Amino acid sequence: MAVSSLSFTLPKLQTFTPKPTIAATFKASSSHESTPFINKKQIFQMGVGILAASIVASAPLDADATRIEYYATTAEPTCEFNFVRSGLGYCDIAVGSGEEAPYNKLVNIHYTARFGDGIVFDSSYKRGRALTMRLGMGKVIKGLDQGILGGEGVPPMLVGGKRKLQIPPHLAYGPEPAGCFSGDCNIPGNATLVYDIKFVELYSGNRKM
Repeated sequence: MAVSSLSFTLPKLQTFTPKPTIAATFKASSSHESTPFINKKQIFQMGVGILAASIVASAPLDADATRIEYYATTAEPTCEFNFVRSGLGYCDIAVGSGEEAPYNKLVNIHYTARFGDGIVFDSSYKRGRALTMRLGMGKVIKGLDQGILGGEGVPPMLVGGKRKLQIPPHLAYGPEPAGCFSGDCNIPGNATLVYDIKFVELYSGNRKM
């Protein structure tokens, strides 16, 4: 539930000292004298009110956090990019030893996506599961298709491999902002993106040819 930037002022709670006559109401008595009475419902409501007030006081609101940022749990070492004619930059941290990335097949990858200044804006590690994606069919940005599937001077990734990609705007989201929700966009226009890719495996549900 979205929370607006409101400031909360908690009312001061006065110290309550029960009188002897109130305490006496919880004792069994055969007397018919009229005494003040607090039932269990009133006590429960008082306790709920105090608990709610303590929760608000102990949980300050960060209403300015309108931009969602994911922070990766792993950080790959830096490497020197090789740039191909399309403008894509790539470098392998680990080549891998499994099958090549297949055309028009589903694969599972882990990734961390950053802007050129190093700020993380998305990560599969944060969600705790690899992303299943189809290669070569325009289902992802062009830089990921070329950077994983290979082509035009880029070797295909192998299962188990780790690769860094520097993706220029025309191979990413272009001049228009992306990842927009309620007028707030996660990725600005003309953004150069840097991806750390780990090729986990071929998706087990692929049809066998």
